[in-house]
Amino acid sequence: MKAFSTAAPSAKQKKKQSLKARRRLRLGLGLMMALLLIISGKLILVQGLDIGGYAEAANAQLTQTQTLAASRGEIVDANGKVLAQSIVRYDIVVDQLNNVGASDFKRLSADGKTLETVTRDTGIDELANALGIDSMQVRKLVTGTSHYNVVAKSVTPELEAKIAELRIPGIASQAVSKRVYPMGQVAGNVVGFMGANGGGSGIEQTLNDQLTGTDGSRTYQMGKDGIVIPSAPTTIKPAVNGQTVKLTINSDLQYYAQQAIANQVKAQGADWGNIVVVQVKTGNIIAMAEDTTVDPNNPGATTPDDRGSRIVTNAIEPGSTEKTVTAAAAIQEGKITPESHLVIPPTYTIDGQTFQDAETHGTINMTFSGVIAESLNTGTVMVGSKLTPQQRYDYLSKFGIGKKTGIPLPGESAGILATPDKWDGRQQYTVLFGQGVAQTPLQTAMIYQAIANNGVQLPPRLIDSYTDANGVETKTPQAAGTEVVSPQTAQQVKGMLEGVVTAAHYNDINVPGYRVGGKTGTAESPTAGGFSGYTASFVGMAPMEDPQYVVLVTVQHPKGNIFGITQGPLFNSVMGQVLQTYQVPPSTTPAYKPKQTF
Repeated sequence: MKAFSTAAPSAKQKKKQSLKARRRLRLGLGLMMALLLIISGKLILVQGLDIGGYAEAANAQLTQTQTLAASRGEIVDANGKVLAQSIVRYDIVVDQLNNVGASDFKRLSADGKTLETVTRDTGIDELANALGIDSMQVRKLVTGTSHYNVVAKSVTPELEAKIAELRIPGIASQAVSKRVYPMGQVAGNVVGFMGANGGGSGIEQTLNDQLTGTDGSRTYQMGKDGIVIPSAPTTIKPAVNGQTVKLTINSDLQYYAQQAIANQVKAQGADWGNIVVVQVKTGNIIAMAEDTTVDPNNPGATTPDDRGSRIVTNAIEPGSTEKTVTAAAAIQEGKITPESHLVIPPTYTIDGQTFQDAETHGTINMTFSGVIAESLNTGTVMVGSKLTPQQRYDYLSKFGIGKKTGIPLPGESAGILATPDKWDGRQQYTVLFGQGVAQTPLQTAMIYQAIANNGVQLPPRLIDSYTDANGVETKTPQAAGTEVVSPQTAQQVKGMLEGVVTAAHYNDINVPGYRVGGKTGTAESPTAGGFSGYTASFVGMAPMEDPQYVVLVTVQHPKGNIFGITQGPLFNSVMGQVLQTYQVPPSTTPAYKPKQTF
């Protein structure tokens, strides 16, 4: 057997082994360098170029955004009294597992420059102190195994912000907004109420865009353990509250008128009634009172038919209040004057159509002022027939019949005014005294606003201004008026309206200290089945030397003898209250009493 050799390697062998070792070392170093280059390249891609959006994705996993609720704008009356407002509150909630899992946590110190370590016990004490409740009670609320538990309900936004700054693990907040109506039913049919997805009726519905604010946000970063990263920035985008809407409604007068019309409807056994008050020189709506008014805090307690405003939604035949339009048109067209003499027969027949008056009479001699004061259909047709059918239509249209006023309330009716080619042989004359035509109470009130305003009709103005979240108020512009008749015609018609009140036989209208003019209205109320009752109204203005306000009272289907039913005393009460509220000086000139017979 051959023995193993133990001789030392030769110099040649040593050199060969050294070369191999150096080759292995260079190969290893090369592999390590290649690996480092690959890692470095990957880091550049991720951290520098971030081609795959890895950094963004990682940051997004840590970023939390909380909504800061905007408050819905207020609705206030002409004097700034709040009719509708939103209260934004926050519920403070806790993830108990998150809170219990943090024996201590870090947050920025008060100077915002250094990190401080806060124990869970200290955090609980601080939260209890902020909420004003016992620490032991707070400890029970935040301790447990639930991911959701309510710690406090309905805290103010200021307190919520203070609690957020504590950065206690697991503590969060949820916004809760509630709409409230401090004055209840006062102007409820105008203000409206909130529906499931915004305004449900009234101004709440039509001005929803202006009232709705823009939510803000609070963005911060949270670790995987659910604890806010104290050194990461918190970005707050403040909420922008909705605009405050200021109405022209005077809530005190609105309340007075609501009570007055509710009592009248009850006393007369009527179906419904309403009152409109208009400021002559501006078109401002001072009151829009319905006998039944929705409480926006509890709209379900009111039937759907009574939640809106019949003042703008219900088109009814106006009756004799429309004779004022006929008078204005005939005077404007030079067909007659208030002093013109008319011989009025017991009945008047024209084009095969016979007309008579409410009360039987023989042949009487009346001035045109007397015809309006006595509210004679016969005399009105005699005068109105001097106008062509097209002229009759044009003046009704010019005074706003058949066209929406544009008032910002839902469901406004344009009224019903057929064109002359659609009128039959009788309707072409009945429109002269308010039958065969229908209009809303608001349209009727605006006819008298035009006469009171020297022939210039203004659009009804319900919104006085908008105030944004920064307190900047923007007044709604007064739209240009339309001259329906000349100032001279308007002045003559006003004299005739005062003559209605000063007529020897008429003593229902009496506002102590003031000259008043106006017109009664009694119209048959037709239905698909025929006659169903009457609509009784009175519309007037005061003081007559320079009218400042128009008041219209409308009552639907009062019970009893229609000729014994009057809205005069109610008009007196409301007009008197309006004039006193706005401190309108009493009249200093005697009442006008035009000659009515000859």
